[in-house]
Amino acid sequence: MKSLNLYLSCLVLVVILLLAGCRVEPKPIAYGEVNCAHCQMTVSDNRYGAELVNDKGKPFFFDSAECLAQYLDQNPEQATKAAHVLVTDFTNPTNLIEASSANFIQSKELPSPMGMFLTAVADQETASKMHQEVGGRLLNWEEALKAVKNNEKPE
Repeated sequence: MKSLNLYLSCLVLVVILLLAGCRVEPKPIAYGEVNCAHCQMTVSDNRYGAELVNDKGKPFFFDSAECLAQYLDQNPEQATKAAHVLVTDFTNPTNLIEASSANFIQSKELPSPMGMFLTAVADQETASKMHQEVGGRLLNWEEALKAVKNNEKPE
């Protein structure tokens, strides 16, 4: 009886560990070590990194929100399969936020790695304050996708 209880306990533990390993989670971006999935440049500026995690848990890293947007435009099936589409919060570079809830500032005063001048901020109030300071325009993710697709840069 004791050996059966031990066997069942071990079996339950193995199942729990397997299930825990199947969670689809974002991975930390290894700045300076990984290349952008779109342009192949080294992802180096921690204020602008982005990440897509597909439904299988595979991460794709990007050096900017505009590279992520271009990648999704050219690979629409990835957008539908994505478990996470993340951008870096400029004001807190260790924080990845869902792109769909991010606020984007597009301003010549904030040059991003690929020249579309897109800067993501998690908090609406902070984004508004930054926008007042640097000018340009405020965008949501859908508007940022459209701006990248149409190659709309600030004047």
